[in-house]
Amino acid sequence: MATREGNLEAPTRHPVDWKNPDFYNEDLAFKEMERIFDICHGCRRCVSLCQSFPNLFDLVDATDDGEVHGVAKSDYWKVVDQCYLCDLCYLTKCPYVPPHEWNLDFPHTMLRAKAIKFRKGEVKASEKFLASTDVHGQFAGIPIVVQAVNAINRTKAARGVMESVLDVHKDAWMPELAASRFRWSAKKKGSASDVKDGERSPGKVAIFSTCYVNYNEPGIGHDLVKSLEHNEIPYVIVEKESCCGMPKLELGDLEGVEKHKNANIPVLARYAKEGWAIVTAVPSCTLMFKQEIPLLFPDDADVKAVQAAMFDPFEYFMARHKDGLLKTDFKQPLGKVSYHIPCHGRVQKIGKKTEELLKLIGQTVTVQLNTVERCSGHAGTYGVKKPYHETAMKIGKPVFKAMAKDEPDYIGSDCPMAGHHIAQGMANNALPAAKIAHPLSLLRIAYGI
Repeated sequence: MATREGNLEAPTRHPVDWKNPDFYNEDLAFKEMERIFDICHGCRRCVSLCQSFPNLFDLVDATDDGEVHGVAKSDYWKVVDQCYLCDLCYLTKCPYVPPHEWNLDFPHTMLRAKAIKFRKGEVKASEKFLASTDVHGQFAGIPIVVQAVNAINRTKAARGVMESVLDVHKDAWMPELAASRFRWSAKKKGSASDVKDGERSPGKVAIFSTCYVNYNEPGIGHDLVKSLEHNEIPYVIVEKESCCGMPKLELGDLEGVEKHKNANIPVLARYAKEGWAIVTAVPSCTLMFKQEIPLLFPDDADVKAVQAAMFDPFEYFMARHKDGLLKTDFKQPLGKVSYHIPCHGRVQKIGKKTEELLKLIGQTVTVQLNTVERCSGHAGTYGVKKPYHETAMKIGKPVFKAMAKDEPDYIGSDCPMAGHHIAQGMANNALPAAKIAHPLSLLRIAYGI
């Protein structure tokens, strides 16, 4: 019996013991899930988050005595499959996470179950393909292929085939391939040469471009580069990179995560040890290096070095501002902006840095800011998959309505995929349309560059 109700301390996290053979013992995993599900059933504070919790509570309520022990273990997968590892339950809702004695880690328990499922060979080939961003991203920048793939993506008949073959919902928004990859089109290093270190911010930046920016929306990367150059901050594009591993993590493919870790960490660690801030423009990628890889490889010194050097772009820019090193010569008003804070931005524990910078812009030029802090429902590949797309749109509906408030000139999210998901949801619900602009694009616009 617990001696107190909930935590008074900040949440802590245990390393994931994924190389222990017991980690993949299904009976032991089910035993832990039953323990955790029993606590969740007695609390129900997370019912408004993902579909995992409504599914769990419906299963419990359907038993004869309304208790978890009456739920068939085979039905536990109905809970597991709906978890997309956003971590909001752990960091924003649950009162029983460590250091509480009940030691409840719902996301990483779901990760364990996903890893068991993956090892058993029960993950579809289509899901593995969707999670292989470095594979299908390789077509980006090849003119004929790009044109063909993007045309197919816009064709109803072809989307019907994609739905049957790849399990991608025919109506879900899908990113287009870029005509030129970011890593091909961006200057490998900036023109600034003077390194001005601040108390909170290294004076030079190594850009980890991410699969999405590199293959799908290179403009976001170019907007980051322009803002760094405007602020006379030396930068380099990381010499080489692989996927951060988040799509593999979401599948439970931990060996796949390790493969990407082994490709990325030696390269990034060199930059970290040389005093570079490492910046990524996609929150899930940033979180992977800040949290998930360190928890999977807790004894790796290079992993820890990269973790310490990793910045969200707006975390970095606001650190520069606090150091008195960020230019505030904003020239172009942004008008009405609806800004969405993505889940993997919230759980980095850095505060609302993008919102802070948008408000800073508003001290010089007109910015009427509407901040929406709720899951959009996109959640990596979850929102595009046939079994989950409609649920994703349902989860996101309150966000779609909130983003349409005051008929904004711009809508945007630090997660570019969430931004497009929100735009689709607004259109589907006949809400006022607005331009989509990543916050880095808004920063560039405000600078007038």
